[in-house]
Amino acid sequence: MAARLRVAFDATPLFGPRTGVGVFTHEVLARLGASSDLEVIAYAATWRGRGQLAELVPDGVRAVQRPMAARPLRAAWSRLGAPPVEWWTGPVDVVHGPNYVVPPTRGAALVSVHDLTPVRYPELCTRDTLAFPGLIQAAVDRGAWVHTGSEFVADEIRAHFRVDPGRVVAIHDGLTPLSPADPARGRALAGGDRYVLALGTVEPRKDLPSLVHAFDAVAGGDLEVRLVVAGPDGWGADAFRDAVAAAAHKDRIVRLDWVDDPDRDALVHGATAFAYPSRYEGFGFPPLEAMSAGVPVVATTAGSLPEVLGDAAVLVPVGDVAALAGAIERLLSDEAARDRCRAAGSERAQRYSWDDAVGRLIELYRRVLHSDR
Repeated sequence: MAARLRVAFDATPLFGPRTGVGVFTHEVLARLGASSDLEVIAYAATWRGRGQLAELVPDGVRAVQRPMAARPLRAAWSRLGAPPVEWWTGPVDVVHGPNYVVPPTRGAALVSVHDLTPVRYPELCTRDTLAFPGLIQAAVDRGAWVHTGSEFVADEIRAHFRVDPGRVVAIHDGLTPLSPADPARGRALAGGDRYVLALGTVEPRKDLPSLVHAFDAVAGGDLEVRLVVAGPDGWGADAFRDAVAAAAHKDRIVRLDWVDDPDRDALVHGATAFAYPSRYEGFGFPPLEAMSAGVPVVATTAGSLPEVLGDAAVLVPVGDVAALAGAIERLLSDEAARDRCRAAGSERAQRYSWDDAVGRLIELYRRVLHSDR
């Protein structure tokens, strides 16, 4: 029997919203904590949620937290190679940073890089995000391996960073299917029976202004359809607000802020179609969640979306408003097309399992541990 591994895992994303990296961190930690092969220690190097980490981690995971200012700490990790993670956790075999940053360690290290937005589209990034490439390269230079959720991003990492290609490993993320929900609740939130739904933080990378323009083109010929955009404002949300204000059919654009899980699930189940006009993606949880609920999906060809969604979604070129409008119009008007997308999407979503993903991740921990460093 293989020896029990002592794994340190950065749980800082648990303090943020349950989207993207927050979903990844929650789902992975829950399964690591349930594994009899591991001793899991969750650490958080941040001022946020001081003393609350133990309340957030799942069963089977021990929490340790020393509140510190994240920005200067990351600078010290990058420039000085200190302090090591063992300052928080004690001795460990492997440390896993799930959010682009992994601290120095006397053990083996793995950093998850979910996309390369700060490299490909720096104009879409905040100051903190723009620091990630330097932190990733510093970790790789210290001997860290790199994990990512798609082959597309793995190839980008190999092309951009000074890294042994064999130390970059893609493992598709899993999917937690949405809970059963009453579509009538979603329609009530939307204020109508037929609506196109977009979910997620409103930020430039999601290109929601293009969706507003495409909806405006469709809404003139469909007097009942609505557009529902649900999710908090992120940085750079002014462009979306300006697009809505200028829309000819803004009276049928419904803006919801953050919605809780039951309302989110109801909105998805009640939607006629789901739109994901992103300019760049490293994986793409929201369209897969919609597929799992049997909702037809329109998305772009951005980043990993063709790899993840395959031919189960209607894919259009990034930023092509006319193509996006045409795809939405077809799904709204063609029941046979919707049925084909529902069937293909449901089958596609079943390919993604968190149990499988975390099982492969544990295998990767052992591979990283026994590699040359």
